[in-house]
Amino acid sequence: MSSLTYDLTLAGLSVGSAAALTGIGLIVTYRATGVLNFAHGAIAMVCAYVLRQCVVEWGWPLWPAAAVTLVILAPGIGVALERFVFRPLAILGGDPAQTLVASIGVFVLLVGGAAVLWGQGARDDAPELVSADPWGQLGVALLLAAGVGAVIRWTRFGTELRAVVDDRQLAVLGGIDADRVAAAGWAFGSFTAGLTGVLLAPYVRLDPYGLPLLVMEVVAVAVAARMRSLPVTVVVALGIGVAQSQLTRLHPSGWAEPLLQAVGANLFVVALLVASLVLPRIGTRDALPRTASARVPTPQGAWIVAIVLFLLPLGFAGPDLHTSVQVPALGVVLLSLVVVTGRGGQISLGQAAYAGLGALFTALLAAGRFPGLPRLPELAALAAAVVLVAPLGLLTGWPAIGRRGLALALATFAVGVGVSRFVFAQPYATSGLALDRPAGFDGDHAYYVLELALLAAALLATRALRRGRTGRALAAMRDHEPGARAAGVQVPSLKLLAFVSGAALAALGGGMLGMGVRAFDPTAFDPVRGLLWFAAVVVLGADSTLGALLAAALLVGLDAGARGGVAAALIGVLAVLVGRFPGGPYEALRTGAERLRLRRSAKLTPTGLRARNRLRPAAADGAGVPQGPPAPDDESRTCGAGGEPDPAEGRVHPNEPAPELSAHALHARYGTFTALDGVDLDVTPGRVTAIVGPNGAGKSTLFHCLAGTLRPTHGRVTFGGRDITRLPAHARTRLGIARTFQQLAVFPSLTVAENVRVGAEQGRLHDPAAVERALRLLSLDGPLRSLPAAGLPTGTLRRVELARALAGGPRVLLLDEPAAGLDSAEVAALARVLKALAADGTALLVVEHDLDLVADLADVVHVMTAGRIVASGPPGHVLDALGTTGAEA
Repeated sequence: MSSLTYDLTLAGLSVGSAAALTGIGLIVTYRATGVLNFAHGAIAMVCAYVLRQCVVEWGWPLWPAAAVTLVILAPGIGVALERFVFRPLAILGGDPAQTLVASIGVFVLLVGGAAVLWGQGARDDAPELVSADPWGQLGVALLLAAGVGAVIRWTRFGTELRAVVDDRQLAVLGGIDADRVAAAGWAFGSFTAGLTGVLLAPYVRLDPYGLPLLVMEVVAVAVAARMRSLPVTVVVALGIGVAQSQLTRLHPSGWAEPLLQAVGANLFVVALLVASLVLPRIGTRDALPRTASARVPTPQGAWIVAIVLFLLPLGFAGPDLHTSVQVPALGVVLLSLVVVTGRGGQISLGQAAYAGLGALFTALLAAGRFPGLPRLPELAALAAAVVLVAPLGLLTGWPAIGRRGLALALATFAVGVGVSRFVFAQPYATSGLALDRPAGFDGDHAYYVLELALLAAALLATRALRRGRTGRALAAMRDHEPGARAAGVQVPSLKLLAFVSGAALAALGGGMLGMGVRAFDPTAFDPVRGLLWFAAVVVLGADSTLGALLAAALLVGLDAGARGGVAAALIGVLAVLVGRFPGGPYEALRTGAERLRLRRSAKLTPTGLRARNRLRPAAADGAGVPQGPPAPDDESRTCGAGGEPDPAEGRVHPNEPAPELSAHALHARYGTFTALDGVDLDVTPGRVTAIVGPNGAGKSTLFHCLAGTLRPTHGRVTFGGRDITRLPAHARTRLGIARTFQQLAVFPSLTVAENVRVGAEQGRLHDPAAVERALRLLSLDGPLRSLPAAGLPTGTLRRVELARALAGGPRVLLLDEPAAGLDSAEVAALARVLKALAADGTALLVVEHDLDLVADLADVVHVMTAGRIVASGPPGHVLDALGTTGAEA
């Protein structure tokens, strides 16, 4: 027994050492660049293949081949990725969303390229660089960890590395060569990936899909170390490796035996699930690219072309038709990503799991093998599978409530891997489940017609989730989640809706795929497929249903008409360019066409210009974007006699007194720093209350406590005598507490009118006339209302944000730096509107640095310093005292 324990411990140390190498490489790359390198496993696979090619195919000696692979090729891949993929992204702004998508694109590109070059079959003749004795691998891992830790802690390069991660632009201004630091981090990370690959290849399946996934499963060791601590990484990796090895000696009996054995054999997957779902999250920045511009409209006639192309296979026969059967089914799966990722802005790397569950449940129900349910006809089984899988969308939807960015990516990826290992790999799923087609649709032609009908239904469901009130709320959440909460959107519920709907659509498509091939194939739904599908939808236009159908046709058609892996390679190439064209190929084509049009634009003669001006409707000329304050004719709509605002236009809650919003002894802390120290404040109806003070005084913290985006450490917030301290931001908005942001919080993919409509639909009141009233009050009606918010000037966007807040019928309005970015004329127009709102009975709280605006607008002013209100009173008295003492506002 002791001999067995010793042998298993040695085997576990070997596996743990490889996992430790992976964790070290991931952490170094992350600390040097801020990017979780999803391509780490793919780099490991490529290096393993190259070493095998050199030794087995070309006959090179082992150690020279290893030196070329590990010292030249692996670091070279890292440097090339940094130089041509991730450095341009950093220069363009370092959006973590785009770097994450690009990293997945590199993974897909390398996997597809390997499949094209070396085929998709597994190889079992990889050369052995180090013997199975674990001491050599363990020594390498410990040596690397110690060396890297010393460099980071005690050298100038380590200091520069930390500075680049914290703020790349500031580090550059401080004289640090950020490109050199990032290149070094990528080179070392790729070296460790290559070393991991060549060490693991002789003992695992070497193929383009298996080894990359195996390496990525052990990302749990880096997550457990919070992507920072190398000693923790090594200890966790070795501990899990030894524990997994020791669990192989257990032989449980009973119905749970296969599952328990799977858990014991996949302890790194269990650790990945725990690390991503339970441990404190990392990488909370947004996971998807912000919609920096309005959504590119679908080209005219594109849907007609798509319909014709999808009808063409009805004229096919034989293998061509059999291949085409997969396209509508995959299209339904990819539509699920349009809902979750394109419209909802939530990253989901686990959609392959839901598609696989749909196929598996359909097969089990049709075969009468699903526990507790009778045998069902195939169509009924498909419908039941969709109903059963949809609630399982909570597996990824629930973590999405409190996670964004890297944390959400890891959580969804972990769910996909867990389902693959613990559900699809069980005997009942791998024992050759047959799946017949529905009665009357057995032939390929008939089944293709059924698929087209189901695809049409999926398109209608997707359209329903992308249009109307729900679609606008999803787009608002995608474009600016805090702004959506402030507008009254119930973000947690909306995220759950997106993931549950996405799971249902993916299950429908997965069941259709299973019926198409008449069997359940677990390899068709492995997590690598999920990464490929995600990348395909993102690069072809995440919010485009037409892009999802195009992606399905490309993925099926290219791999069927060429060597496997071509589609993945193409999608990978497009994904690494996502930083340049985040809107997909439509935006790229439009940008190129516009540049070409500008170069070749013809100039009209004076006669031609006069003729065009006579023929062009007046409204077309008025569609431009106003750059300054409202024009006099526009302003007359919101001003009464003598230029004073007309309270009737600003009335948002007629004949209804506004409750008082109060803070009682609020305390707030950030670690050891006290931001609020016993603040009391009343925001009174019909009055404008202003807060001024130096930076760091606690103004923003107080504002966030009142708005519901921050919960105080101690104290209470009441509204009309009701304690609302624990209410979230969207719930306060629906009570009548609206807010604006210092940094603009508009939804760029929506038009001006749609932005305002979100506030009207999600706010306290549901008045059909509220949108038009708010648009008129802020001079946003006319041609301006139909323009996308993306690209509008700051002054106009300030009015859009205020109009959105007013459309919901607020009784208290919280304004955070409302005059930021406005010129003097725009500030004067804003002051007139705010005075009209106060005259109508609205309670206003303004946090503002412009003391002239405060003096003109406020009824009472509070001065904050060091987390306390140190002075209060009429603006003349308080501001004069500020001027006397020289306090900074």
